[in-house]
This record gives sequence, C-alpha cells and structure tokens, in this order.
Amino acid sequence: MIGQHDSESGAHFAFTDRWGGVSAAPYDELNLGGAVGDDPAAVTTNRELAAKALGLDPGRVVWMNQVHGRDVAVVDGPWPADTPVPAVDAVVTARRGLALAVLTADCVPVLLADPVAGVAGAAHAGRPGMVAGVVAATVAAMVRLGAEPARLIARTGPAVCGRCYEVPAAMRDEVAAAEPAARAETGWGTPAVDVAAGVHAQLRALGVRDPRSSGICTRESADHYSYRRDRTTGRLASYVWNAEAGA
Repeated sequence: MIGQHDSESGAHFAFTDRWGGVSAAPYDELNLGGAVGDDPAAVTTNRELAAKALGLDPGRVVWMNQVHGRDVAVVDGPWPADTPVPAVDAVVTARRGLALAVLTADCVPVLLADPVAGVAGAAHAGRPGMVAGVVAATVAAMVRLGAEPARLIARTGPAVCGRCYEVPAAMRDEVAAAEPAARAETGWGTPAVDVAAGVHAQLRALGVRDPRSSGICTRESADHYSYRRDRTTGRLASYVWNAEAGA
C-alpha cells in the first residue's frame, strides 16, 4: 500500500501507490482524492487505511484544497469539521506528530522537515505552482516557524518525468524563463517540462542540501495514478511529519 516510508533523524516521509484500497475502477484501488468523482465513503476508508498503515490517527492528518497557487497555511491541527478546507497549495506546522498530506497524480509532492526545530511542510508543486513560487513560499513559512534551510530534509514523490511531460514550445519557454532547470525534452524529441528538476533547483537555491526524488514517473508506472495518462483517475498521497519528543 505504501510505496515508500523512511525516517531520518525523527523526520518521517511516506508516499502511497495505488494498491490496497477499496475504490472501484477507474479509481482502483487506493484513491485518496476526494474531488475526482470517486465514492466519498471509499475515499474515507482509503484515507483511514493509509493512515493506519503509517501508524497515524486518520483524524489528525491535514489535507488541502489544492488550486495550483502559492498560498501557504500554518496549522497546528486538522481543519475544523464544520469549515471548508482552505484553498492553499502548501501547509506547514511546528506541531510534532501532526502529519501533513499532499495529493497528486503527476504534479510534484514536496515534503520538507527540520526535525531539530520540529517544523514540517508539504507543498503541491505542479507546473503553475512551481513557476509561481510555491516552493520558496513554503520554505519561507517554515523559516518563520524556526526552521533553517540547511537543516531541511527534502523529498519529492512520484510525479510525471521530464521525458513524458510534453508541452507546447511557448509554454516550455515560459516555464524555463522562471526556472531554467525545468527545460526538458520528451523521449520522442518534443518540448517538455521537468517540474521535479525545477523544484530541486529551487530548493538548492534556497539553501536546502541534497533534496531527493522518489525516481518514479507516474505516467510510466502502472502502480501509480497519472492524470496525463488516464484523465479520469485517482490521487496519490504523500505525507510528512516529525516524531514527537521522546518518540
């Protein structure tokens, strides 16, 4: 169910694949996205299954209403049940043990943690968000909570790779003007964008050392959801949290 789960110095990161849930086709099986047309009850069950597999309380995971922007919310607990989830593309917290989640199906999930300060952040970096600066905004919000860029542990999860993300030439030029490292070419020789490469370049420019990628291309992997490949499909989730003191 969980494609990767590792811990380093008290910082925890996890990335799901599409298996081990209860959703029916075309969302089979572990769809964690609540706005893609799947049965809401199935999504709730899937979120519970994923959280419990990670040793998390399903009711203590913070989700976002992602809109391809750069707004960041600072949280110290889940959103109140009687209020709508805010439209943001990043969440940060100084609360140890509180898990932050980001949903994707080709966009780049960016997970950040400073286990010394106990600060964590999760960002949704699609092409528009990467260009708009969601990565820098997330790091800045974490610094305000006491994190230091040089201490940040950064992971990016499964996402469409530059060899598969074909775009018009004018769009590639526009993206490359904002982040040159994102300029790419498809495996068949046409203009492309490598959002993960752009995100990693932005992290390094902000002082984050050695950001690491999952190395999984969602469009190429049958074990992961891909909007570009399938259009109607589910959403993966990526989680980050810092261990509680003494844990």
